[in-house]
Amino acid sequence: MTAHSRYHPDHPDVIVVGAGLAGLACARDLTDAGLEVALLEASDDVGGRMRTDRRDGFLLDRGFQVFNTSYPQVARRLDLYGLRLHPFTSGVLVHTPRGRVRWDNPTRHPRRAAGVLTSATADTRDLLALGRISARDMLLSGPALRRSLHRSPERTTREELERSGVSDRMVSELLRPFLAGVFLDDDLTTTSRMFHMVWRSFLRGHLTLPARGIGAVPRQLADGLPTGSLRLETPVAGITEEGVELASGGRLDASTVVVATDAGTAARLLPDLAVPAFRTVTTYYHAAPRPPLTEPTLLLDTARRFLNTAVLSQVAPDYAPPGHSLVATSALGDDVPGREAAVRAALAEVYGADTGGWELIDARTVPAALPAMTPPWPLSRPTRLAEGRYVCGDYRGTGSVQGALASGARAAREVIRARIR
Repeated sequence: MTAHSRYHPDHPDVIVVGAGLAGLACARDLTDAGLEVALLEASDDVGGRMRTDRRDGFLLDRGFQVFNTSYPQVARRLDLYGLRLHPFTSGVLVHTPRGRVRWDNPTRHPRRAAGVLTSATADTRDLLALGRISARDMLLSGPALRRSLHRSPERTTREELERSGVSDRMVSELLRPFLAGVFLDDDLTTTSRMFHMVWRSFLRGHLTLPARGIGAVPRQLADGLPTGSLRLETPVAGITEEGVELASGGRLDASTVVVATDAGTAARLLPDLAVPAFRTVTTYYHAAPRPPLTEPTLLLDTARRFLNTAVLSQVAPDYAPPGHSLVATSALGDDVPGREAAVRAALAEVYGADTGGWELIDARTVPAALPAMTPPWPLSRPTRLAEGRYVCGDYRGTGSVQGALASGARAAREVIRARIR
């Protein structure tokens, strides 16, 4: 008989609050170690910010998200074949005042990458500077790169690029448009440590979308949990000495509680918890009668009118019903009056298409999409707060899928270590 088949949901060893990626990873590791876990989720499905809704035949992720295959935690935990991943091209298109420029991943298309720099009239030193950055970030092992980053002075990403010899023009016309969409940081104030970790992931992996939407990722993790361990629509009102108090008025006792919610909820449940500032992003989903771009490629804008745009149905056809195309465009901040019209006008220019007949399917604002990872920023934090009390989430490390999964894994390790002492 396995530990899973002996599971007693009303008498758990550990309560995990929140079934986003961090909570799912923590719960999976704890149950794999033979502990009985109650995973409590306030909403009607798992995933936290990583969810997908279906509307009128369209798949709408809760904010534009891509799935990077190179993350170590992804390779360890997920069946990539089962997700039916559809890749973006290994580069981006950038709309500049001189026209559209294609920027390819230099590790896959070195000749085309050199041509991009020439067409963008960037100094040839840019190619050498990016080559040096890429060689170190891609060729070092993950642990070796982290050790190297900890030994090096921490800077902002903008300062790091300047120190590495990348020209202002290269930053403004290629790197800022790309990285601003990654970090939700238009000024590149994100720590250089995060820049190098993310740069490595883009060089080594592929950006993809699951056929059934980004929400398929957390659902696959949840499928591996013991029956009865996951409780949806079970919000927690507070943490008690004995366990948790439920919003329904009930209680659930356990000697160990792991808070794996979003940062705002975690701060409410754990009043002494320090949380960082966050960045907000809005994604506009438009239905078009035909694809304004017939390739699965991200399109960026040097004028900074939006972060990025893509025809998602060219990446994964199931994102739109037959005869329609789904265009996703993300912009920093909230959806204020008049903004969708301004974005639509910008899209008409960058796509060279008539957007007047496009239908706005939805505008999704994510208020705390990513932590503002400005220096000093540790790549990982301990999860233990007090005896039997732990906290995890991407805001406790790197704001990414890898960061969320790794934080959940660290919480599980620290819980297990404490229990065997």
